[in-house]
Amino acid sequence: MENKSKLIEGKATPRGAYPHIKRAGDFIYVSGASSRLPDNTFAGVYKIDGMDTYRLDIREQTRAVIENIKDYLAAEGATLADVIDITSFLVNMNDFAGYNEVYAEYFNKETGPTRTTVAVHQLPHPHLVVEIKAIAYFPLKK
Repeated sequence: MENKSKLIEGKATPRGAYPHIKRAGDFIYVSGASSRLPDNTFAGVYKIDGMDTYRLDIREQTRAVIENIKDYLAAEGATLADVIDITSFLVNMNDFAGYNEVYAEYFNKETGPTRTTVAVHQLPHPHLVVEIKAIAYFPLKK
């Protein structure tokens, strides 16, 4: 069984000792992905005054997270259609509607992955409002 971890070139480096993805046989495990961009800024973060007050856009962050996952999977030849399970972490369940709206642009009830969405106290940076981890099934070519 092939078992390898991979960092994806051109993406933000993980903030801890973990890879973007890990392939274990026919499965690809995607580490919790955020809206962090390669330059270490975050999608969906807007400074609104001179007192370090920010507006955090759940829709834009969700879109950026899913696009990051899409890019991670592409490094193994897989697509979002190969995702079989999603776990999403929201800092505020009041953001659920906006998150769900964008999620539905990528996945649907009939063919999409199973999903669990939980509320968390915080994520690794105060500008993050959503993090998503995924599992994809994408058989190795023999």
